[in-house]
Parts: sequence; structure tokens; C-alpha cells
Amino acid sequence: MARDMDNTGVFGELRRMVQTTGTVGGIAARLAGNKIGLRSGGASHAEDLKSMLGGLKGPLMKAAQLLATIPGALPDEYADELAQLQSNAPPMGWSFVRRRMTAELGPGWEKNFRSFGREAAAAASLGQVHQAVLTDGRRVACKLQYPDMKAAVEADLRQFRMAIGVYHKLDNAIRQDDVVEELSERLREELDYRHEAANMRLYHAVLADCPEVTVPLPIDELCTQRLLTMEWVQGQNLNAAIKAGLTEEQKKRIARALFRAWYVPLYQYGVVHGDPHMGNFTMREDAGLNLLDFGAIRIFQPSFIKGNIDLYYALRNKDMDMAAHAYEAWGFRDLTREKVAVLNEWAGLLYAPLMVDEERYIQDDNNPALGREILSKVHDGLQKAGGVRLPREFVLVDRSALGLGSVFMRLKVKMNWYQLFHEIVQDFDEQALAQRQQAAIKAARFPPETQPASRSKVF
Repeated sequence: MARDMDNTGVFGELRRMVQTTGTVGGIAARLAGNKIGLRSGGASHAEDLKSMLGGLKGPLMKAAQLLATIPGALPDEYADELAQLQSNAPPMGWSFVRRRMTAELGPGWEKNFRSFGREAAAAASLGQVHQAVLTDGRRVACKLQYPDMKAAVEADLRQFRMAIGVYHKLDNAIRQDDVVEELSERLREELDYRHEAANMRLYHAVLADCPEVTVPLPIDELCTQRLLTMEWVQGQNLNAAIKAGLTEEQKKRIARALFRAWYVPLYQYGVVHGDPHMGNFTMREDAGLNLLDFGAIRIFQPSFIKGNIDLYYALRNKDMDMAAHAYEAWGFRDLTREKVAVLNEWAGLLYAPLMVDEERYIQDDNNPALGREILSKVHDGLQKAGGVRLPREFVLVDRSALGLGSVFMRLKVKMNWYQLFHEIVQDFDEQALAQRQQAAIKAARFPPETQPASRSKVF
């Protein structure tokens, strides 16, 4: 097992580069030779891309899947294949875990624990989680990073850029240079568990007044760059709970907790949890929520958050000028009225549940294909209008909205989304948000060398 895990080092990186570069190069050569685009008969090319990206580590796999939520970022065949990808990192055996724990906490690391689970309790995108009990009796989760992940992620990033470059040569309706930069920066942040520990403290602060959401705190003295020790929170897998059967009241409590867990931080503090994956939260006994995995966190300028709210009112009032101003606050440039009209098709999909003061499903017809149809329409419209360059700030907000929407669809619950939204944004004040944000970041105690995203732009 140790020998297998060591393959993520220099020789492993070289092998991965050879394998993935060959696949990408093969796709490019065939496309250039027969002049066929990814949008025509692309199923075999989609299989190739799945094969290529399937060998990447968890973070790059998530990045590839995220692209499927951006209008026309990838053809349908590619999006379908990427949705099937799963992290394939092998678990570390006990002897290997002991060596890794010694490397992080030093010889005699066991003295910090009354017990330490030998088998992994869960897999994470960058490592694996072990359940343990501290000497004072507290149960904790220890997330231990796989070895040499920095080298593996950097190798994967190079190949990821190459794969996206191949696609962009054929379809440039949505230019994603800044999106790739954003994903790269977020993934590099995830490599430093001290940064994630600060993100946990940040979320603990911003959700302090939301009793329906539990955020575990890190155990600072047992955290390093590659080891994150945190409070253990007990909860049930939401998929399992849905299959077992939930009452309508339980569904409503879960939906409310999910909505507030994501949108109180965004609209009141300018912070977003960018990965609303079903594995990143569990259901408490009271149908509240345990929020987990704080690697993909983004902090925004207050003006960007105001742009989100302005866009909502622009759509409600059918105000094209206000919508254009809102998109500019998001970071879109060189917009024409034609492009604004097309972007409003996309925004209408995200904001539709918030527009009417009544109980409704997150999507009226509960048709998963509807979103894909609208995104395809947006892609075609932008292509005709000359294309747009997506701003970095777009990425995780889009991911969160569509990801949460899919969870709400799975719950099959009717909620008054309008009221939930207005509870959070009704007293919005840009300056007050900036002050709350500054206080929360200070409370989170980010290490100086791992400052949060956009902090330099905020202050």
C-alpha cells in the first residue's frame, strides 16, 4: 500500500503527465484531422476526456464536474461523462498512516489520543478521515492528507489546462481563462489544511446565529498543513435519510437549514461555500444540518454581493440597464444589450424560485433536463452575440446555486423561497457587510501566508 501511495511522488507525477498528455494530444490530433467539433458526434471524445480526467485526484475531478454547471462550458456528452467520475485514490494502510501522523505531529503522536481508528472512517478529496478520541474524552475527526498531493495537483492542473485549451479552440462562446485561474487558486488553497481550519472558524463565526446549522471547530494544537483535526459531529447521510423516508416537516427543516447555511454567509458576510455536495453535510437528529468540508471557500468584495442583489431586482423589474450594471459588478466586461438579454436567461434560471411570494418546488416541473436546456440556449445565444469572458467571481456562486438546487429537487419539498431570501437580504447594507466581514476574518485567524481569497481587494 505504501508503495502505491508513493507513486504520487516524482515518478508518479511523470507517469500521470505521460498518460494524460497522450490522451489530450490524441483528442486534439483527431479533431484537427477530421475537423469535427466536440458538439457533433462527440461521444467518443467524451469517453476519452472521462478516461483522462478519471485518473486525476479528487480536487481536479471536482473542477471538471464544476464546468458542467457553466452554460456551454462543455458539450452535453462531456458533462454527462464527467458527472460519473468518482475519486479513485486508494486508502492508506495503517502502517502508512502511522508514518504520516509521525511526520505531522512528531514521534509519540499517539499520546495526544485515548484511541485512534486504524481504518479510515471516510474519504476526502485530498485525503482520508479517521475517527479518534482525545485524552480528555472528546471525539474528533482527523483528516490526513495523502502524500505528495501538491506535486500531483500541479501535474493535474497542467493537463487540465491543456484539455480546456483543446475545447476552446473549437468553441469560444464562453471564454474561461479566468475561470481556470480561479479553480487553480482554490485548489491550491485546499492543499493547506491550516487555511481550511481558518475557514471553519470563519463559518463558525458567520453562522453563530443560525442554530439550525452546526459547524465543527478545529483542534488547533493538532492541526498542521497536512493534518486537520476537528470536532466530530454526529449525523446521517442525507441520501440515506431520503431513501428511508422523511416527513414533510423534516424536509422543510432540512431545506431551511441548507438555504441559510449557504446564503446567510453569502449575503451578510460576502462568503460562499463553493461545494454543496451531498457528502459535505449530514442531517442532525432534529433535521438540522452539520456542515462539513471547508476547502472550497471564497470571500468576495461587498460590491460583488450588492451586484447579486441588484441583479435580482433588475430581473423582477425587467430593468436591462440595472442588469447590465449588476453584471459589471460581477466582473463581466464588454457587454452589449444582446449579451445582457442572453445572460438574463441564465440568471432567470437561478433566481426564478425567489421571485414569487408563495410555496413552490425549487423548479416547478421538477425536470432535471430543464436546466441543461436553458444552459444550452444561453450558450448558443452568447455564441451568436460574440461570446463573453467569465469573471473569476462567477465560478463558486454559480456552482453553489445549481448544486443546492439539485439537492432541493431531490428533497421534493415545497418552500417559500421568496421569504427565505428576503429574510436574509431585506436590510442589506454594503458598508455594514464590509464591517461584519472584516470582523469575521479577524476572528478566523488566517495564517499570514494563507490569506483568504480576495481579502487584498476587500480592504
